[in-house]
Amino acid sequence: MRLDRDFFTRNTIIVARELLGKILVLKRDEKIYKGKIVETEAYIKTKDDAAHFHKGITDRTRVVAEEGGHIYIYNIYGMYQCFNIIAEKKGVHGGALIRGIEPIEGIEYMYENRYKKPLNQPKKREIINLTNGPAKFVMAYGINKDEFYGADLVTDDRIWVEDSPKLPREKIIKTTRINIDYAKSKDYLLRFYIKDNPFVSKK
Repeated sequence: MRLDRDFFTRNTIIVARELLGKILVLKRDEKIYKGKIVETEAYIKTKDDAAHFHKGITDRTRVVAEEGGHIYIYNIYGMYQCFNIIAEKKGVHGGALIRGIEPIEGIEYMYENRYKKPLNQPKKREIINLTNGPAKFVMAYGINKDEFYGADLVTDDRIWVEDSPKLPREKIIKTTRINIDYAKSKDYLLRFYIKDNPFVSKK
């Protein structure tokens, strides 16, 4: 069952944590991509200088001001893109970066998107490397900013998040976020991942 608006319009940290185990689904023509979310990072407005919107909303971050459930995609290093799910009620800024996905369905399509060749007796490390990072999973799904920036996971026919049983606390690791050493908020424990899952980007 697709997650509804009430799931997303809650505290950003709760949304980021409870996205773990949920299924991100993308439908392209007859192709279906499904993957379990295994790693997230929360970005909050209050004193979080690692958040793109901590100084206010710009044209780049305009979708962050929308109600939870919308998609925020941004470019990094001039060649990669990262996928975020907006949380909170309209006007309250927060979002969850999706850092890792465990492929469930459509692995052959993910493989072709990432490696530009058909899936044929792949090595284990190739499968893990498909989606064990924020830019990797975006490439594997074939998602791009021009097409999906601002899309609504609650109503869009192309992309949504399916519910799954809530994970017990002992299955969730809480730690610091990655690649924000420049930020005063670098020590905030706002990264969450599923314990012992091989598709987590960094243990």
